[in-house]
Order: sequence, then structure tokens, then C-alpha cells
Amino acid sequence: MAKPTMKMPEDFLLKVSRLADQTDVILPRVLKAGGEVVLDKVKGNLSSSIGRGTKYPSKSTGELMGALGVSPAKQDWDGNFNVKVGFSEPRKDGGSNAKIANIIEYGKHGQPPKPFLKPAKSASRKACIEAMAVKLDEEIRNL
Repeated sequence: MAKPTMKMPEDFLLKVSRLADQTDVILPRVLKAGGEVVLDKVKGNLSSSIGRGTKYPSKSTGELMGALGVSPAKQDWDGNFNVKVGFSEPRKDGGSNAKIANIIEYGKHGQPPKPFLKPAKSASRKACIEAMAVKLDEEIRNL
């Protein structure tokens, strides 16, 4: 029986080995690029939904908008890297930014919901994946 053998080019093997050594450095950069795309979409949606359709003049201070950001990439217990788009806590008045964002997203008695997170997630999915792919290609070329 015949036994095929394949020999990989040396430069390809060197790049793959360097990529394996640099994974912990490259992945956070790639995820940050994707997180920035989602952050921009969430900020746009949030700014358009704050103060819209209210009975009374808006009392928005801009603190919720300023608290929105992207976390640094961290590795979880399963070894997966994650970045989160969300709000820093607490507010100056001691309240919770997450609570206010939840009220805006889902509404409350007498206040209709104004979703900004869920539409941003679905609308920015393709752009996020593309931005991460471009960043990964750039990082691999720089090896």
C-alpha cells in the first residue's frame, strides 16, 4: 500500500509556529477591533433613543453615554477570550448605569421600551466579524 507524505514550506511552518506563540497577544487585539465596531453602533443607538418620545423634557446628563465602553479582553475558565461592551459603575449619584440602561432597553410602567442594545448586536454582527478578520490578517502579516 502506498503511503503519501507532504512537506510544508519552511516559511509557512515558521509563521504557524510564531502564530501559536503569539496567540495570547494577537487575540485580545483582534477582539478589541470587533468590540469597537459594536461600541460605535451601541453609542449611536443609545444617543438616538435617549430623550425620544417622552412626555416631559429629558433630564439626561450624558453620564450613561460616558459610562459606555469596551472591557479589555480576558480569558475565561474555559480558555476562551471575551470582551464586553457595557457600562462602568457606579454613577455619581450612587445609582446603577446598568439599571438605567435596562429601563431604557425594556421600559417600565408608563415608559415604553426603546431598545438600543439588541438592535445594535444584530446590526453590527457582520461588520464586527469583518473588522476582526481584517485585524487578524494584519496581525498574521506582521509575524
